[in-house]
Parts: sequence; structure tokens; C-alpha cells
Amino acid sequence: MVSEPESLLLGQFWSVTSFTNTFRGLVVYRKNRFAISSLVLATFLSACSSKPAQQAGAEAGAPQAMPVQTVTVAPQPVPVSDEYVSTIKSRRSATIMPQVTGNLVQISVRSGDRVKAGQLLMVIDPLKQEATVATQKSTEQQKLAVFEYNQVEVERQRKLFAAGVTSRDTLDQAEQAYKNSKADYESSTAASKSQENELAYYRIRAPFDGIVGDVPVHVGDYVASSTLLTTVDENRDLEAYIYIPTERAGEVRRGLAVDILDNSGKQIERTAIDFISPQVDDQLQGILAKAAVHSPLLRTEQLVKAKVVWSTEPAPTVPVLAVTRLGGQTFVYVAENNNGKYVAKQRAVKLGDTIGNEYAVQAGLNNGDKVIVSGTQFLVDGAPVQPLG
Repeated sequence: MVSEPESLLLGQFWSVTSFTNTFRGLVVYRKNRFAISSLVLATFLSACSSKPAQQAGAEAGAPQAMPVQTVTVAPQPVPVSDEYVSTIKSRRSATIMPQVTGNLVQISVRSGDRVKAGQLLMVIDPLKQEATVATQKSTEQQKLAVFEYNQVEVERQRKLFAAGVTSRDTLDQAEQAYKNSKADYESSTAASKSQENELAYYRIRAPFDGIVGDVPVHVGDYVASSTLLTTVDENRDLEAYIYIPTERAGEVRRGLAVDILDNSGKQIERTAIDFISPQVDDQLQGILAKAAVHSPLLRTEQLVKAKVVWSTEPAPTVPVLAVTRLGGQTFVYVAENNNGKYVAKQRAVKLGDTIGNEYAVQAGLNNGDKVIVSGTQFLVDGAPVQPLG
């Protein structure tokens, strides 16, 4: 018989023995599994190494040619042009300045108001001039009374002279007084009309339909003939003022095409030169040329770019997408035939103006070159390519 302590100790012994046998079995299993995996890997490598050396050498050879789209360079009509800074001006643009002096007592408009021809803009204090007009009117009435008396008197003297009652000398004096009073009255009438016209200058009106510009003056300001009151502009009958350098004087002519461009270079309108100044501007040393414009996008006094097209000549062009830039230099890739196979060759080019979606090429390409237009970001100089078009 085994005592209870001995039975407990014997159970622990068998438990430890069972765990040890199980652990050894796992180790043997993992060793066998590793051996099987090693055998499979060795078999796979052996199968791979059994390929012919010639086939392996072929796979490690030159890279496959990349298919690319190409365009053949051909001469296209390219405009020869120059860009100048131009100012848009309106033929219906007025600078409002007073013709009389005085203090402003009324300003009837604000900047940006749309006004009609003859509409009241401002009033300069007219009291002094109104008094002058009233005085002149009184003088005119006095001259009229004298004239009317002499007119009656000369008629009476003529009748008396005809009846033999009065002398010739008396008639001559009456006629002379009549003529003097008539001239004096007509002079007074003209003076009254002049003073009335002068009075009208104290009420400043719009010369035509348009929009009021800035109003730099205020009620109470003293203004003179040199004071700028405001401007009135009508955004129509616009012209582009272009100053052509004198070295181009022999080429500028009426009818030359002009492209009006915005600040980003986008064309706003195409027009033509319709006026050439016979004089040279002494400050700019340029010849003023004008071209009518009609685009609603343009405003008076707006600065734009004016591209004057002198002529059109054939030149090679390339699509914009074909051009790459590196370090400030422009390049294109050309598919060159090398012993029956095509390779991509990087070629520096000098670009001209943009014509639609293409650049005019001034140097670097020849007619007939195949310019690559697709996949240029994956190309390197000398890479094999397969042109598709």
C-alpha cells in the first residue's frame, strides 16, 4: 500500500513526465516540418536552375521598347508679333473743370452715378453774376428807351424836312442820334446776352450720357478754371492707344492685326490699327497707333497688352504637352531611328509664342522629326521606344 503523501508525490511525477514527453514530441514535429520545407525549397530551386542558360540570358537583356505617341514636325503658319503696353481710352470721355471762379454751393451727383446729357452736376455760387446780369438788363432797358425816342424823332424830322419846315442839318443830326442810339442798344443787348451765358457757366451740366467718376471737391470749396471737379465717361467708342517704337516706323501701317490680351496673356479681342499719328511722341519716342475695341470686358483708362502681328511665316510647332523644362531650359524628346530601332533623344529647343495648344519652335527641331507627346515623364535620354503615330 502507498501512503497518501507518497501517492500525491507519485502523481506529480507522472504529470511532469507527461509534459516532458509532449514537449519532446513538439520539438521532433517542428524539426520534421523544417526538414520538409527545406526539401520543397531545394526542389523548387533545382527546377528553376534547370532552365537553359540561354533563356535566362535573354530575360536579363535590354529593356523592352516603350510604346509612345509621336507627332511629325511640319511647318505651320506662325505670326511674327511684338507685345506693347496699351491704354484703353474712350472718345466719349470728359474732364469736368469750371469756366468761372467761386465757391461750390451744390453738388448734385456722387461718384458712379449714371447721368444724362444736360443733367445738373454742380452749382457755383451765382449771386455776384446774377447781380451783374440784372445791372446789365437795366442798362439795356435804358439804351432801348433812348433808341425808341430817337427812332420817333428821326421820323418826325424827316416829315418836317419834307414839308420845308426844318433844315437839312437838323435832319442829319436826328438821323445821327438815331443811329448812335441803335448801335448803343444793340451793344447793350449783346452784353446782356454775354452775361447771361456767363451765368450759365455757374451751373455745371453733363456734356453727354455717361458715368460720373471721382468727385474730389466738396460744398464750400473755392474753385477756379484749373480745378478738377469730376469726370464723365461713357464706356463706348473705345480705342487702344499703342505706342510703336520708332525703329518699327517703316513697318507700321493701317490694317495691321492687333490682339488685345489681358494680364494673363489670354486674348480678349482681335482688332486692327485704324490710325497712325504723323508725329513722334517726344517723351516716349514712339508713334501713336490706335485700334478700335468693342469688348464689354474693357474699361476706359485700363492697361492691357496689345500684340501687333507684323506678318505670318511658316515655322515648326510642337504640342505644349511635349515640352519639358529642366533648370530653366526647355526640351522635347525626339524618336530617332537607330539601325532600325527607335530611341528617345532629349533635344533642347528655343520656343516662340503660344499658338492655341502648341508652341512655335524657333530653334532645335527640323521638319520631319518625330516628337514624343506621351509618357515623357518616364523617358530618359537613349531609352528604346516604339512610335505609335
